Amino acid sequence: MSVRCLTKTKLMKHILVAITLLLSLAPTPLDAADKPNVLLICVYDLKPLLGCYGAPTIKSPNIDRLAQRGVLFERAFCNQAVCSPSRNALLTGLRPSSVGIYDLSTHFRKATPDAVTLPQYFRQHGWRTEAMGKIFHVGHGNHEDPASWSVEHWRPTGVQGGGYALKENRPKEMTREEARFSNAKGDVSKLPRGAATECADVPDNTYADGMIADEAIRRLDAAKGRPGEPFFIAVGFLKPHLPFVAPKKYWDLYDRAAFPLPKLRVPPIGAPEFAPTTWGELRQYSDIPEVGPLDDARTRLLIHGYHAATSYMDAQLGRVLDALDRNGLAKNTIIILWGDHGWHLGDHGMWCKHTNYEQAARTPLIVVAPGAAKAGAKTGALVESVDIYPTLCELAGLPAPKNLEGASFAGALNNPAAMTKQAVFHVYPRGQLMGRAVRTTRYRLVEGKKIGDPAAAVPELYDYEADPDETKNLAADQPEIVAQLRAILGKQPEAKPQISIGKKTAAKPASKKPKQDRHAMFAKRDKDGDGRLTREEFLINQPDPGEAPKRFIQFDTNKDGVLSREEFVTGGKNK
Repeated sequence: MSVRCLTKTKLMKHILVAITLLLSLAPTPLDAADKPNVLLICVYDLKPLLGCYGAPTIKSPNIDRLAQRGVLFERAFCNQAVCSPSRNALLTGLRPSSVGIYDLSTHFRKATPDAVTLPQYFRQHGWRTEAMGKIFHVGHGNHEDPASWSVEHWRPTGVQGGGYALKENRPKEMTREEARFSNAKGDVSKLPRGAATECADVPDNTYADGMIADEAIRRLDAAKGRPGEPFFIAVGFLKPHLPFVAPKKYWDLYDRAAFPLPKLRVPPIGAPEFAPTTWGELRQYSDIPEVGPLDDARTRLLIHGYHAATSYMDAQLGRVLDALDRNGLAKNTIIILWGDHGWHLGDHGMWCKHTNYEQAARTPLIVVAPGAAKAGAKTGALVESVDIYPTLCELAGLPAPKNLEGASFAGALNNPAAMTKQAVFHVYPRGQLMGRAVRTTRYRLVEGKKIGDPAAAVPELYDYEADPDETKNLAADQPEIVAQLRAILGKQPEAKPQISIGKKTAAKPASKKPKQDRHAMFAKRDKDGDGRLTREEFLINQPDPGEAPKRFIQFDTNKDGVLSREEFVTGGKNK
């Protein structure tokens, strides 16, 4: 054989060795046996008011024992403190400010039709994806996302929005909230208001979360019979969202008189008037005044109700965890427990969510990842909801999609002291103003401004080491810190405006509406006859409580926090 042939043969051998080495280093599709299961627990309106987070009164033994199996995140934050945008962030990995959806009614695919959701991505890679209860927001005109699930999403019937067990709490027609969550047609504002709380001596599965747990247990039992098919099961509990309904035994866990009243019942000193919430969500209930603060008895009742509803949900979670263990699935299952946002429980004189403050934006997050997480650990690493999508991908051995805005925090699971990111970001709109927030380990800066107009930004600054209760807006006192945080916020893309759906068409001339007598409307709302409308007077019986606060800001042209007769009659427009 010639020297030339030998050289060629050696060259081919080297090439084959190099190709073999490269193939061995390249990622290969996971076998079913290598794919971990995923159990995603989403809880509606759950703030970190839990034993494992240091809350002394709450009874949450099952969430507490889950925390002992994984890592508890002490600085986890939602990307917007309202249900649908927050869940969109979790499930698409995109912030609301990038999608341009801040309301409840707009489906995320209207803005991002080609988005691949977290469960959809796992489905594409061989997981069986199933969901029950509240995962995506359904209601207020919004609907499910069939592309995300291998089998049809399951929801309990007859309990959405209300789910009252007592006859006296069940009117002949749907309540306002039941209608909204059922996507009922017609003028919802004319329907009766339901009760804010209910204590009934009934079995757990009388209410929705008991039914959801029953279904989750059935799905886990069935999954045991499919060992070759990894699952992604999403379980969405409805409590502690309003109304605070729960079986009597969970109310009996607490002494109502022992609950301390909120220490601070006013907004932060120096906060802009548009920043607080007027808690219109709570005022949709029959036993809540349409204006004004709550008295001490009503305050304690609602605090009691939130605790009872949380303990009820916690018990249902415990049943699901027991089923996971009983079926021998826990050792290969990643568990995520996530609250979609926090909740004001009377602090600052506020209720519900709908703000950029700590009590609304901070969420509970617990991650159990067998072999990849330090059991029973706590971490102060900063995390936001968009980070969960890439983290689950990394834990499951999947490459994360390129377009995700979050970053994996998997490194903090084995090393809780590890830093994840410099800051997290969230938003909340108020009429034409967008409140954009940046939260570091110590500070939060919120800028309220019209989108695209940085010159008109109104800052709020809070220091959680010196003032953890947010008693005062420190922006005027610490301009250097404001400048530092503005620089961080300035690196983020400008928030998109809320997308509008469809094209406006010319009104039909035959269907003219009768002209409103706005002077008479003003007189009717001016309860004390002082010639001015406070925010609360303006919001009474508005047919669209989610949009009405925005109109108040628009009408209030001189920004004094009240409406004159002229401002109301002209709708804030100069004649």
